[in-house]
Amino acid sequence: MKDAPDLKEFIQQFLNFLKNEKNHATNTIISYKNDLLQFHDFLLKEYNHLTKGSPDKIDYLIIRAFVSELMAYYSRATVGRKLASLRSFFAYLSKKGIVAKNPAKIVATPKREKKLPSFLTVDEAFRLMEVPDDDTILCLRDKAILELFYSSGLRLSELASLNIGNIDFNLEVIKVVGKGSKERIVPMGTKAIEAIKEYFKERKRKESLLADSPLFINNRGERISTRSIARIVKKWANKAYLFKNVSPHTLRHTFASHLLGGGADLRTIQELLGHVSLSTTQKYTHISMENIMKIYDTAHPRSKGKGEEVD
Repeated sequence: MKDAPDLKEFIQQFLNFLKNEKNHATNTIISYKNDLLQFHDFLLKEYNHLTKGSPDKIDYLIIRAFVSELMAYYSRATVGRKLASLRSFFAYLSKKGIVAKNPAKIVATPKREKKLPSFLTVDEAFRLMEVPDDDTILCLRDKAILELFYSSGLRLSELASLNIGNIDFNLEVIKVVGKGSKERIVPMGTKAIEAIKEYFKERKRKESLLADSPLFINNRGERISTRSIARIVKKWANKAYLFKNVSPHTLRHTFASHLLGGGADLRTIQELLGHVSLSTTQKYTHISMENIMKIYDTAHPRSKGKGEEVD
């Protein structure tokens, strides 16, 4: 008599399907495998009898119990991804007629924590911009990168993909290709323009600056990578003693927050950032209100802890 199939056999069939029919990347398949084997181990521990035979006996209550256990050890985003892996697995089994329905489909995905974006104060931003202060080409490049991030609020990928031809010094704007290959025109600040021009002076000593040449290059003359740009931002933030985890995204948030604090309306900020939805931009109003409350508590004589009678 043939032994009842182990759940691992169904998992392997699914992984083969992802590889051979869906052509998923190796890393994606490994991620699915890890998530599904973790579910198998959970069943082995809590519902041992369900690891053998038809997966049709696994219901949504069991998957909900698995999700509850995961919540004690992982972030909500990670738990959501693992639940998505289970949904895909059971959808495959359902399509193959191995299970009657997808039990993971009705288990709610944990809501992600709403995190307000971090940003620099005006003093911190100015301090960061002033740290690269020598005339070497790499230092001039780094200063131009920092100034452009803060001046224009570009995404990391947008800045890395810029060519020299994207810059219009006369109009003081950049043509940016953002998400979904959508083009937008973004203004550049005076400091960013000056920093880029100083960088170009040094580059002209070594090469001709053509319109289709990368705006920023590494020491081998190749387009600088997003990873290198992120390292550059972090390096100068450390040198500025900011004591914060500063990334290109931090500078994008700083750009938006300082515009809002200076009186810019949300629609304008939405256009400059290249947000499709205004709701994405509205998170900056929370930051602005947080700052307002801090200033109020510090400055107003009748705020918290002030104006109280002394015994």
